[in-house]
Amino acid sequence: PPGVIYHALSQKEANDSDVQPSGAQRAEAFVRAFLKRSTPRMSPQAREDQLQRKAVVLEYFTRHKRKEKKKKAKGLSARQRRELRLFDIKPEQQRYSLFLPLHELWKQYIRDLCNGLKPDTQPQMIQAKLLKADLHGAIISVTKSKCPSYVGITGILLQETKHIFKIITKEDRLKVIPKLNCVFTVETDGFISYIYGSKFQLRSSERSAKKFKAKGTIDL
Repeated sequence: PPGVIYHALSQKEANDSDVQPSGAQRAEAFVRAFLKRSTPRMSPQAREDQLQRKAVVLEYFTRHKRKEKKKKAKGLSARQRRELRLFDIKPEQQRYSLFLPLHELWKQYIRDLCNGLKPDTQPQMIQAKLLKADLHGAIISVTKSKCPSYVGITGILLQETKHIFKIITKEDRLKVIPKLNCVFTVETDGFISYIYGSKFQLRSSERSAKKFKAKGTIDL
């Protein structure tokens, strides 16, 4: 009619005019038809109330993977190492000349540790560095001991434990010297340092964190 801007078409008029409903309308129609088929026993009003008042939460369950405990590789105990004799030095290897290269390496290690051993280097600084250094390869001598037979023994240090030094002498003899009640000297490029064994009963790996007194004492 004249002056009418909008006129709603009936379904029959829409079909006759080949006018298709919008995508949203088609989707709504599909959902309603689906719900009607899915809930045949529910009235339209009840179905509408259900949709209006309830929210459907979709949950996603993840499978929790069991964490497998990684087995830590266990090292050998001290007792097992002793039984296997891992640190034993074989008789054919007990030769002073074999360890001279080790001594040369140790001297260079100490020089680097002390930033070069010069004539004006303070002996106290060398002493402090030496007490925390690795001594394997050093030439050490027993200068005092409660056991007179140890005094004068000199050789290259091959092994150090908490309580003993193992050294090889120029006569190719392996000596085991207890630290307790012994005083040792270590000579490096003309500098002589003293080690008071009774205050030195630590593993070499533990000495770096140890604070030593400037002077040791020993009752002989």
